[in-house]
Amino acid sequence: MHYDQYEITRGDNALTFEFVSQGIKGDIEKLVVYSRIELSRMFNLGFGDKIGLTGDFDDQAVTNNGDSLKVMATVAATLYLFTDSFPDASVFVKGSTESRTRLYRIAITNNLDLISTDFEIYGLKNYVWEAFTIGIDYEAFLVIRKNRKKNEKRS
Repeated sequence: MHYDQYEITRGDNALTFEFVSQGIKGDIEKLVVYSRIELSRMFNLGFGDKIGLTGDFDDQAVTNNGDSLKVMATVAATLYLFTDSFPDASVFVKGSTESRTRLYRIAITNNLDLISTDFEIYGLKNYVWEAFTIGIDYEAFLVIRKNRKKNEKRS
């Protein structure tokens, strides 16, 4: 994404990432967590306001800190960090509400050319994964890092 990003602090296990949203409501700690879905290579991307020292987050919080593009760009940047450590992982992304899922779709749509250079993006529609197509309201998204060696050959 072509937006400013916050500095990211990686957790000990490359599954958690923290950053601080700085905006009109002050500094708000954010947490991005990748959690394995059962025994598969699929991980869920969870994100929200950090809750104290519990290591948990609130994905229902409405921060309205005036920096949503920077926050979204920072969350997207964690996909690179995560897939550097887990290159064969598939990342499941779904908002905690329909409106948040719609915001993810808009962000993907607005940055699809850039995202597509490094990731394959799929949308879930009626229980079927399909290649992401602009203009379709998907229920969730699947993000897979493209083979980096293949990408390096193009350079």
